[in-house]
Amino acid sequence: MPDFYPPQLNPPLVRLSQWAAPLWAHWWYQIDLQIDAESLNQLAALRDQKVLLLPNHPTFQDPIVMFLLSGKGNQTFYYLAAHEVFSGVLSRFFQALGVYSIRRGLADRASIAQTLDLLTQPGCHLVVFPEGGCSFQNDTVMPFRAGAIQLAFQAISRWVKQGKSPPDLYAVPISIKYRYTQNMAPIIAATLHQLEQALEVPKATGDYERLRAIAEKVLTRIEQEYGIQPIEGSETSWNDRIALLKAHVLKTSEQQLSLTSSASEPDRERGYRILHAVQARSDQVERGDAGDSLWDVEFVRRSMLRLLNFDAIYDGYVATNPTPERFLDTLIRLEREVFAIDKPPPKGHRLAQLKLGDPVNLRDYFERFQKAKSTTVNQVALHLQQAVQHNLDLYYDRH
Repeated sequence: MPDFYPPQLNPPLVRLSQWAAPLWAHWWYQIDLQIDAESLNQLAALRDQKVLLLPNHPTFQDPIVMFLLSGKGNQTFYYLAAHEVFSGVLSRFFQALGVYSIRRGLADRASIAQTLDLLTQPGCHLVVFPEGGCSFQNDTVMPFRAGAIQLAFQAISRWVKQGKSPPDLYAVPISIKYRYTQNMAPIIAATLHQLEQALEVPKATGDYERLRAIAEKVLTRIEQEYGIQPIEGSETSWNDRIALLKAHVLKTSEQQLSLTSSASEPDRERGYRILHAVQARSDQVERGDAGDSLWDVEFVRRSMLRLLNFDAIYDGYVATNPTPERFLDTLIRLEREVFAIDKPPPKGHRLAQLKLGDPVNLRDYFERFQKAKSTTVNQVALHLQQAVQHNLDLYYDRH
């Protein structure tokens, strides 16, 4: 695979795909877009502006939802996507729709240059998922990565270095939340039964108790796989056990690959960097240039995919708000682990409820950015993250 896939926008193909996308999303992915008039008006008002669109990323279908939004607003977006998305036969089709690649966890210079170029173009609307990957959680947001905001400020700096005034460049927080439109109790019960059979877990009383029994079995099995023994006589919480597992897997993998990381580096970024190192080591093994067995390398790779699957999970996610969506968020994660399925099929028809938050004009923060770059970028990223979470918490409770 090439190191970088640039966008190769084909406007007629984009328009045709936007026309077909609602039908395709409805029948194939069982998703329909629901958006309020206020959000559409906000999008229309920004039509001729440079815009960074920043949605949360709860599912693999979120890029489809954003493409549906582009069609609903009769606009063309660019999309920043993980490099591995381009490994299939649809890579050229994605590029024609305005999608381009980034190698996550690395300083991808080609992708950075492309992003800066786009953000200096009038009327560019660029979609970036700032959580850095799927959270697999329908209504909670992982910390936003600061990279997209940093690049947006750098794009403004380009104009200033040319002797021009700082231009308008808007960052727009977007909340995506899914709602099943049918009774999901039979689907939840069937999925619980399949997992209980696969794991040989006795059926408990009540769906939540069954879910906890399955999760306990999976957690214990993973701990045993990595040689982690529970402390006798202790009542270690699930969250502490999960944190210990993550720390052990990341540290051991980095040691095997001679990698280092800082204490402040997010687990997800460490995982992506390990995956890149694993690919390089696999290539060496295939050429006979490394002493490691391919099984050892493959074990590390599977460990990182497992870590990314459970990165945002925590005990209490379902208990605090036992909606069908939260139940199935967790069950789908467990299915991915137990049955080694990367993308389980849709569980039922969903409405993708989308809400735009108030746009933030980064020009208004540019003077502050020049004086304190890192602090300003982090503050803006946190503000946008909180705006997304706010709409997930409040807006959808009224619908």
